[in-house]
Amino acid sequence: MADATEREVTLEKHAGWAEITLNRPERRNAIDGPLGLHLAECLQEASRDASVGAVLLRGAGGAFCSGLDLKAFNAEPRPAWHAEFQTIWRGAHRALFELRPALVVALERYAINGGAALAIAGDFLVMGNNAFLQVGEVQQGMGAPYNLAWLRLRHSAALTARVALLGRRIQGAEAERLGLATESVPDGEVLQRARDLAAALGAYPAGAVAHLKQVSREFDGANADDWFDRAFQAGPAPSASPRAND
Repeated sequence: MADATEREVTLEKHAGWAEITLNRPERRNAIDGPLGLHLAECLQEASRDASVGAVLLRGAGGAFCSGLDLKAFNAEPRPAWHAEFQTIWRGAHRALFELRPALVVALERYAINGGAALAIAGDFLVMGNNAFLQVGEVQQGMGAPYNLAWLRLRHSAALTARVALLGRRIQGAEAERLGLATESVPDGEVLQRARDLAAALGAYPAGAVAHLKQVSREFDGANADDWFDRAFQAGPAPSASPRAND
């Protein structure tokens, strides 16, 4: 097992699979520039390793991700990464789209707005029964381009509308019923169940999962930037601000 680095996102490799952890528990794993950069780097490293058949994405401290770190975005003076955040965050989502291994997401407690987009990006989503996913930007008059892009990649237009237009919390059992979550399990079992699933996928013959994912992407008929650009073409939401894009 490789040693995890002390960064905003860490990577640990196991036999056949890897675990990537959003590592800002003191900020509820909220998203800022360094987290976006480190997430892309970890995903790319996992993709380059032919021995990795699955990646588990989780949050440190028993929660997944609370969305954008508004305190960091509104700090004065602005952090050095602020002006480049949209490029940074596109890079993270591009790395998710292009990830060669299967992606298993362990959703503990909550995944809100930008955090929800990371959860929906998973090939498999394991949620706690009392955890919730919320694409809530509509209630704030904000856009949700990455959430919309992942919802339409994974699900129907009807389910996308239900999730994004209502903007309400969806707990584990309902998420499983809707098909958003692969399964809903007791809260204390989320991480172990997700690890077991990642390990099972990682035990398949080398390259098998990656091949099937590549073939599936061919049916989508677009590369990462083409796909995400569709969600931005309509322009900003009415009250758009630098924090409006999840």
